[in-house]
Amino acid sequence: MIEVHRKTIAGIPVLEVIKENYREEMRPLVFFYHGWTGTKEAVLVNGYELAKRGMRAVLPEAIFHGERKDHLETEEHFMEFWNIVLKNIAEFPSIVDAYVEMGLASKEQVGVTGLSMGGITTCGVMASYPWVKAGDCLMGTPCFVDFTQKMLAGVDEATCSSAEVEETIAQLEVLDLSLHPEKLMGRPLHFWHGTEDDTVPYQPTFDFYLKNKSEDFGQSLTFTTTDDGHKVPYKITIEMAEFFKKQF
Repeated sequence: MIEVHRKTIAGIPVLEVIKENYREEMRPLVFFYHGWTGTKEAVLVNGYELAKRGMRAVLPEAIFHGERKDHLETEEHFMEFWNIVLKNIAEFPSIVDAYVEMGLASKEQVGVTGLSMGGITTCGVMASYPWVKAGDCLMGTPCFVDFTQKMLAGVDEATCSSAEVEETIAQLEVLDLSLHPEKLMGRPLHFWHGTEDDTVPYQPTFDFYLKNKSEDFGQSLTFTTTDDGHKVPYKITIEMAEFFKKQF
């Protein structure tokens, strides 16, 4: 039987999805991050498929979303998109440490995945924490600076000043795997992206894969292409869960 537990870990609301008989056991720990305007509940199917395969799936809530929502609509936080991603990345190790301290996880068996904004978070986590064993980016991008420049191209200066853009880009440069692909260190990172995605462009991510897959640090890069738009098909959820089953 698969159980879903609503918890607060290190001050962060999460859903934990786990097989009943593994509840108090040390299991591989895999995070799944939701997308922009989403919630942890919206990605339960992904946690369920991970849990079916013996993992402890943790679905965190991003700031300004779900339980962490404030008085504004999520869309009104558009200019804070990268702050949300950076907050996800910064909070990640504290959640891991809490599970390790409870004896429910080991830092040797930690993975990360997510869709859209959660896929972008995945790439940032892989760039930040060399102890993370594997990642799976679903319709996200490792090209932080390029994506930011394109995302802000049509934004009025009054909404976001050039100084703010420069400050944001400076923060993102150190986390941009397209600028620092050596940070992969040969670890498994899988991408899925649909060619018809009109929200997060397909081509930059595929170009990153082609450029780095033959390098020593990119030897475990893999990629699945479909003709889908900005929505994860169920078969790709299954592929993601099987990817982590293989890693652990």
